[in-house]
Amino acid sequence: MAQGPLAAIAGLLLLVAIGYVPALQMRIGVPKETATGEHRVALVPEVVGKLKARGLDVVVQSGAGADALLPDAAFVQAGAEMTADPAEVWGCEVVLTISPPGEQQIGELGQGSVLIGFLAPLSSPRTTRALADAKATAFAMEAIPRISRAQSMDALSSQSNVAGYKAAVLGADQMGRFYPMLMTAAGTIPPAKVLVLGVGVAGLQALATAKRLGARTTGYDVRPEVAEQVQSLGAQWLELGVEASGEGGYARELTDEERARQQQALTDAIKGFDVVITTALVPGRAAPELVTAEAVEGMKPGSVIVDLAGEAGGNCALTVPGETVIRHDVKIISPLNLPASMAEHSSQLFARNVFALLELLVDDNGNLELDFDDEIVSGACIVRAGEIVNPAARSAVAAEEQGADVAVDAPSGIPGGGARR
Repeated sequence: MAQGPLAAIAGLLLLVAIGYVPALQMRIGVPKETATGEHRVALVPEVVGKLKARGLDVVVQSGAGADALLPDAAFVQAGAEMTADPAEVWGCEVVLTISPPGEQQIGELGQGSVLIGFLAPLSSPRTTRALADAKATAFAMEAIPRISRAQSMDALSSQSNVAGYKAAVLGADQMGRFYPMLMTAAGTIPPAKVLVLGVGVAGLQALATAKRLGARTTGYDVRPEVAEQVQSLGAQWLELGVEASGEGGYARELTDEERARQQQALTDAIKGFDVVITTALVPGRAAPELVTAEAVEGMKPGSVIVDLAGEAGGNCALTVPGETVIRHDVKIISPLNLPASMAEHSSQLFARNVFALLELLVDDNGNLELDFDDEIVSGACIVRAGEIVNPAARSAVAAEEQGADVAVDAPSGIPGGGARR
């Protein structure tokens, strides 16, 4: 009877002697976000449980989910290992973040590690350079190709949905007047008129939310093909006679003549709206100016502008990114990282997007299997084993190192401002 255990021990000693080391489960690290104003977390307990079921270990920094109302106990219950040491998290084989990490954090990555998150490859070239210096492989969630097969991984769209919803709510809250039409014994109050400029994901959600709140909604975009989507939400389409459809589902940059005609037409139209929500971004460039100072001056006192393009300079001429200002009795709100203000649901959506990507990167045995022949894997990859492989990211790094202040033309799938329209 004793021969069984003895034989097993002898066999184990033999394996050690010949240099065999049993394979360990791959670890996924989730650090606490450190960017100013960032309250989200890259994984939620729901997704931790799914990863554990796939045979993966998850290491979460203590307090990482606190701002998203996700206590450490919830992660432990889902099977995560908690640690107060950020170096332990950054030392995992795969690390998940939301905001681009700092150079010091990147320096803690193990050689050959994989980083996944929003990495701002066009606007944060130092992040890209630090990742290359660390010999890491990095996948930018904003670079995931816009194809049907990648919809479940589209974190920019999921976060833009949150931003669009919150923008409509902000407009209603800050206007100081009713959104819906009210019929009372004291008379009828007409509905507020809401204009949304730029009707991608965030814009469509803003229109839908404002409509549900009872406003009379109107949408505009330089891409005429989205008019049907606007009208399907019960909104009117503002026709200005300017078209600028571009590649990859984004708008191309307008010519000077087109911009002048568009701005004059918008200036005349904007004056009749109570709330204007702007979401227009051009990949790799400053946000186009759509709301002029003249337009703001002509709006009714107490009106509101919610500018979601503040991170790229803003769509309103009087926008102060990250601040709320009052000009000509019009309130101009320019929130940065609006999804972080709804951290619980934003984190939940982001974590599901990341899980969908990880399913593509991890094989059935829980090991990394990076197939760079797959257009999603290759498209999302910014740095591969220390080499900057994305052309737009490489150009941004080169411009930074040369001290040049030049715009970078982004391929489809990489927006310049970090928020998919």
